[in-house]
Amino acid sequence: MDEAKIYNVCLMRVKFQITNAKQRLNGSIPSGNRQLLESYNTGDIIDIIDILELYDLDDQTRDGLAQKLDDLAYTVSILVKDKIAFDYDERGNLGLYLLLKETSLAECSTADAALTAAY
Repeated sequence: MDEAKIYNVCLMRVKFQITNAKQRLNGSIPSGNRQLLESYNTGDIIDIIDILELYDLDDQTRDGLAQKLDDLAYTVSILVKDKIAFDYDERGNLGLYLLLKETSLAECSTADAALTAAY
């Protein structure tokens, strides 16, 4: 994990967004078992490369970007201890999603929120 790259994904921001999403959901599971954390408001490959600073992406195709985003989501998931994924919404915009399972979603307590805010 010493050589993990998280590019322009701020772990503190993602942890904060996860905490807020869990508080808003209050134990319920949205349709699709996922909650949007942030949208990049674009589906353009070049825009996404710039936003996330994926400048070492050799294969600048939809498939190449998908592989890089899968790898990035896996790395960030390990670091934030919640499963996240990049995906496109119905308008074609890339977003960062919290993936939820009915059995793993625990109501976020005030203490959890305080701990996350402290990071």
